[in-house]
Amino acid sequence: LSRPRSLCSPQGFLYTAPVREQGNIYKPNNKMMADELSEKAVHDVHTKEIDLVNRDPKHLNDDVVKIDFEDVIAEPEGTHSFDGIWKASFTTFTVTKYWFYRLLSAIFGIPMALIWGIYFAILSFLHIWAVVPCIRSYLIEIQCISRVYSICIHTFCDPLFEAIGKVFSSIRATVRKEI
Repeated sequence: LSRPRSLCSPQGFLYTAPVREQGNIYKPNNKMMADELSEKAVHDVHTKEIDLVNRDPKHLNDDVVKIDFEDVIAEPEGTHSFDGIWKASFTTFTVTKYWFYRLLSAIFGIPMALIWGIYFAILSFLHIWAVVPCIRSYLIEIQCISRVYSICIHTFCDPLFEAIGKVFSSIRATVRKEI
């Protein structure tokens, strides 16, 4: 990767400076490094690998839709159905939830993804091209107004309040308890 090279510092001390054999990362000398950088530059965020096992890596729906049979149906002590009925109910609930979710996602998943994609594209567009520029413009304009306002307050109000403060500063209040 690098080979030491002896150099002389202005103070006369010798030290070694690493020299990259591949060249600068912005202007690579060898073809392998240039190809590696161009592959990284071509990598598109839309073609990233998706995890088919962990489909909620940021845990967005842990507390919302993670509902099991025990969260919905429970028999308290002293009120138990037949064991076969309980097992059949558990199986029916679990299988129905699993396959009906799959059916709904197969029918409505792609159209909903399209709708949400359009919505978030519009939201991003408005945020980037309208909201942030408006806020930045407002902050620039309000800074000028705040300076003028500050000058007016310091010019007219400060002397008035200082005079009122001096008038009332000589007032002394005492509290006496008479019996």
